[in-house]
Amino acid sequence: MSEFVQSLDRGLAVIRAFDAEHPALTLSDVARITGLTRAAARRFLLTLVELGYVRTDGKLFSLRPRILELGFSYLSALTLPEVAQPHMEKLVATVHESCSMSVLDDEDVVYVARVPTKRIMTVSITVGTRFPAYATAMGRVLLAAQPRERLDGYLRDVRLKPLTRATITDPAVLRATLSEVGAQGWALVDQELEEGLRSVAVPVHGADGHVVAAVNVSAHANRGNATTVLEDLLPHLRATAKLIEEDLLTPA
Repeated sequence: MSEFVQSLDRGLAVIRAFDAEHPALTLSDVARITGLTRAAARRFLLTLVELGYVRTDGKLFSLRPRILELGFSYLSALTLPEVAQPHMEKLVATVHESCSMSVLDDEDVVYVARVPTKRIMTVSITVGTRFPAYATAMGRVLLAAQPRERLDGYLRDVRLKPLTRATITDPAVLRATLSEVGAQGWALVDQELEEGLRSVAVPVHGADGHVVAAVNVSAHANRGNATTVLEDLLPHLRATAKLIEEDLLTPA
């Protein structure tokens, strides 16, 4: 029919080529899955890269967090942060510590939702704030969920700067830490981003089971030792993540 826009159909087909089983694809992969020629697939992919929906390392392509603007439209136009916000507010009221949600963007975590209590960092955190992923609990949860090729590239290219005396700056140590995070399903960062700050984070899975974000609770180091922080905060944080995931599965 004359109203049908074939180029839009093809562009959406390129986006749909990525899923939980295929989070990173080569140009040839995309062409094969979509039935497009390599030249056409390349044009669509590079357009999506330019628009901020796709990233590439020159060989592999993968979706970027901005794709969430499209992916969660089925929830009656609710965004992921809007789905999460009420649950985060209840968590903060229970544990009396600040809660945040972030997504991974290149080498940083980007805050997409936040419910603060008292200010415990020297840097003010708002939606849009970015921190190096390697030094944050949410960043480690998100990195641990990345495909091996993406993680290998990250560890190869990232510059691990010592933000405090405790910051991990050895790629091999960080890789081992991320492996542990992936196995246990949570991350604790103890004064690696800022002196006096501890943070625990867990992943948030989308409807397809893929990790789409991370949520954390941050506490001042004077609350207790790391073990105490985990015992006090991790069960509540896990319960909150589960509630957010349940809402993502059920359109409002």
